[in-house]
Formats: sequence, structure tokens, C-alpha cells
Amino acid sequence: MSTALLFPGQGSQRPAMLQSLPQTPAAARSWAEAQRCLADLDGLPEQLDTAEALQSTTNAQLCLLITGVAYARALIEDHGLQAEFVAGHSVGAFAAAVVAGVLNLTDAIRVVRVRGDMMQRACAARQWGMAAISGLSLSAVQSLVSSHGTVQDPLWVANINAADQTVVSGTAAALENLRGPAERAGARNLTALDVRIASHCPLQASTAHAVAAELRNVSPGRQQRAYLANRTGRRLHHNPAGVVEDLAQAVQHPVQWFDCMRLIGELGVTTTIEMPPGHVLTSLALSSLPDVRVAALDEVAIDTVLRRARSAYP
Repeated sequence: MSTALLFPGQGSQRPAMLQSLPQTPAAARSWAEAQRCLADLDGLPEQLDTAEALQSTTNAQLCLLITGVAYARALIEDHGLQAEFVAGHSVGAFAAAVVAGVLNLTDAIRVVRVRGDMMQRACAARQWGMAAISGLSLSAVQSLVSSHGTVQDPLWVANINAADQTVVSGTAAALENLRGPAERAGARNLTALDVRIASHCPLQASTAHAVAAELRNVSPGRQQRAYLANRTGRRLHHNPAGVVEDLAQAVQHPVQWFDCMRLIGELGVTTTIEMPPGHVLTSLALSSLPDVRVAALDEVAIDTVLRRARSAYP
């Protein structure tokens, strides 16, 4: 019997997300630490989550990091939740690494600022984006990407989220041109994500190098919880160096989220709890883990989530 905490990635952000952090000591300490780290920003840290500010990749990723850590610490430190596993989707992996004990929040904020800035820079010259294709197998999406991506307008498989959901990165033109072929191939829908970048693809090689360089200045902490890796979908436990390597390199490789979910099932996890904002990862868990209790804190009160999680333990 065990619990996994899930941390969403970019695309789940929403305005005012930092204004609804839990009113608990651990969450308050997390927010105070974040404010100190972000004191050099133009404007107040409290303005990081306005609709306008969230158009920035860097701001969106920072908000997701801070929110995920604050909620997870509230659950663990203030409410006594047992959580044996953590898994974060894309930038959510940094919140997972903090909660696992590998990074402290200050270091994570510094690295995520570099990551977000570099990702924006890599995509500055053209219009890029990402889109989720539902209703097709991975092999079918790979075939579409191979057939319709070009040197001028490339496409890449970026996230393997479920057996029938794959996210593709590419130029805005390539993604729009993919809609018709995807529908003709049997896709239920092709949904543009709320991002202005192409992530988890070779375009972000320079970002991976910059993040790796920044992480070399970090002294990893003692790992307290197993971390599920974006690049491989495998468990990393008592392996902080492996976690750091995953954080550095995953941005230029596809996210193996479906493998992470299957591994959660294999490991006997009984409950998953998704940190705010949103419920995307909970929906994916529902499709991949029919025998696991799932909950998103955006949809279920903390007391109810705690009761469900604790009832799964003997």
C-alpha cells in the first residue's frame, strides 16, 4: 500500500494560482522562500501569476514549481501524509525532485528560471507550439510525424501520455497542417496546449546543456522518496545523481509518462494525488490505472484526499 504524488507540467497553469496556496505553516514557509528567491524580479513575486505574466514560459514554470511544492509540503509536513513516490510531468519533475529531497526549493527556482529562459530563447525566432493527439496509438502518431514533418516545419513526438494520447511538438504551421491528417487517421481530437514553445525535442538541446551546467552548482540532498524519471519512465531511488541527470536532459527527450503510470501500477501504488492546478494527470491516471484511487487537489478537499489515502493503508 503506497501513495504517489503527481506534479503537472506547463499548460496546466492558471491566473491567480499562487493566491490559493494552502493556509498551513509548511506552505507559508515555501512561499516565503520563493519570495526571497524572486526578489529581483521586475514587479512583485505576487504578480507572477497574472494572466499577462503567465504568457511567459519562465513565469508559468516557476508558478507550477512553487504551487506543487507548497501543496505537497502541506500534505506531508502539516497533515502527516505518507508518500513513497513522486512523479512530475516535464517541469513538474522539479517539484517532484524537491519533495523527494534531492533539490531544495531555492536551487530548484534558480534552475527553473534558467530552464524557462532558455526554452523561450530556443523558440524565439519562429512560432512554435505543442498539441495533444487523442485516439491514436503511438505508432500511428509516429507515422504522422514522419510523413508530415519537414525540415522547414518539423514535428517531434514530445510526450507519450497514455496508450491513446501523444503530445507532438513543432512549428505552429506544422501542427495546424497535422490536424486534417490526424482526423483522417482516426484521431478523436488534436488539442493545442497553452504553451508557446516546442519542448521535449532536439530543439531544446541548448536548454539541456544550460540546465546541466546550472545543476552542476547544486549539491543534491539525501533522497527520501522514489522519483519516477521523465526520460525512462523508471524508478530512481537512493540515486540523487540519476534524478539530477533526468532533470537536466529530459527537456530534449520525450516524456515517458505512460511508462511512469504503468510502473506505478506494477509497484503496487494504491493512491495517486495530483497537486494543483488542474486534473490532467488524474485523467491520465484514470485511463492507465483502473485499480488505483486517484484524486486531484483542485477537485477534492484535502481532508477527503487524506482520508482516502489513509484508508488504503492497513
